[in-house]
Amino acid sequence: MKILIKQAFITNQRSPHNGTIQDILIEGGVISAIRPSISEAADILVDHPGLHISTGWMDIFSNFGDPGYEYKENLETGAAAAAAGGYTDVFVIPNTLPVVDTKSQVEYIRQKSRLLPVAIWPIGAVTKGLQGKDLAEMYDMRNSGAAAFSDGTLPVQSPGLLLKALQYIKTFEGVIIQIPDDKTVGSNGLINEGVVSTRLGLPGKPMMAEELIIARDIELVRYTGSKIHFTGVTSPKSLEYIKRAKEEGLGVSCSVTPYHLYFTDADLTGYDTNLKVYPPLRTGADVRALRNGVMDGTVDCIATHHFPHEYDSKILEFEYARYGMTGLETTYSVLRTVLPDLGSDRMAALLSENPAKIFGFERAPIAEGQPARLTLFAPAATSLLQENTTRSKSKNTPFIGKELSGRVIGIVSGDKHVLNNQPTNPL
Repeated sequence: MKILIKQAFITNQRSPHNGTIQDILIEGGVISAIRPSISEAADILVDHPGLHISTGWMDIFSNFGDPGYEYKENLETGAAAAAAGGYTDVFVIPNTLPVVDTKSQVEYIRQKSRLLPVAIWPIGAVTKGLQGKDLAEMYDMRNSGAAAFSDGTLPVQSPGLLLKALQYIKTFEGVIIQIPDDKTVGSNGLINEGVVSTRLGLPGKPMMAEELIIARDIELVRYTGSKIHFTGVTSPKSLEYIKRAKEEGLGVSCSVTPYHLYFTDADLTGYDTNLKVYPPLRTGADVRALRNGVMDGTVDCIATHHFPHEYDSKILEFEYARYGMTGLETTYSVLRTVLPDLGSDRMAALLSENPAKIFGFERAPIAEGQPARLTLFAPAATSLLQENTTRSKSKNTPFIGKELSGRVIGIVSGDKHVLNNQPTNPL
């Protein structure tokens, strides 16, 4: 199959064509030609005003619910949502049933997803059964295709156990992903501790719970010389800790979620359960600090924290609703909306180049003779997610009906492609 992409602005600093507008011809999953104008006949024509192209985007923290929770999401619907959002690669957390804590569970996900247009990479559990007691067989899982290691929404609480895990993964240059949260601090908290939690009469979760874990884990990384990635960072003080650790040369990196850049705890006054997320939404001042961290490079990448839930897990009292929202389909547009001055190069770094570098993935440049693993997007366009158009099996997102800046046009991943509302036009 031949795919011809017309007049695309190339955003890829490793490409000889970076910063130029070119036609791109893809044959059999390989870029065969990049020229100012190509008139060759093709099976698929992509011609969109203001089209941009970068190497394929990578999400490093999603939940597809397979195995065990396929009624929330499965690998097929999760991949469809990811492709609609511009992602060619997605890491899925091990909080499934059974837990992804053995090589057989890693191989199940890798094999079941091999024909999908999006590459799905399992995150292996750090501890057996996510119980925080004994280390899982991370070496075996790595050899079977695990991209990283994490206990997902149950961050490792024991410093001694995490120390052993960091020493273990250092032998094969692995990375541990940690949601920074000391669960003994504000264990009953539902939202950010502050004025809004007091006004709403809801128990609060202080940011200190996050900051304590980040300070502790940085010390463990300093001791072991290993690598850790903090995801869902929400505290300005956490960003300071992380920035200093990087300046010291430690193997520390971090990501923030799109919704922590968009919403504040003040948006919870309507008790919208779609805004009940983990970690909780913070204050307006905190959100501004996170945005600055994205702009100045302290934040390495964006993690969607795509947590789909069925109707019955969200449409009930706030106290009992499950944490999380879907996010794969709206991440790019949320970033374009809240950070309109974020350049295409920085956007590509956040969504593609940086996560690939942190987790040891090769990203071929956009050049002739290279495999096509590409994301197509239009910064000047707008997008509107509707309940009947979302590809996720679940609909738990507050972005339904909100017009956002920027639009994802689609992805090309080897010999597979997904184009959003794009007709197939033989030339």
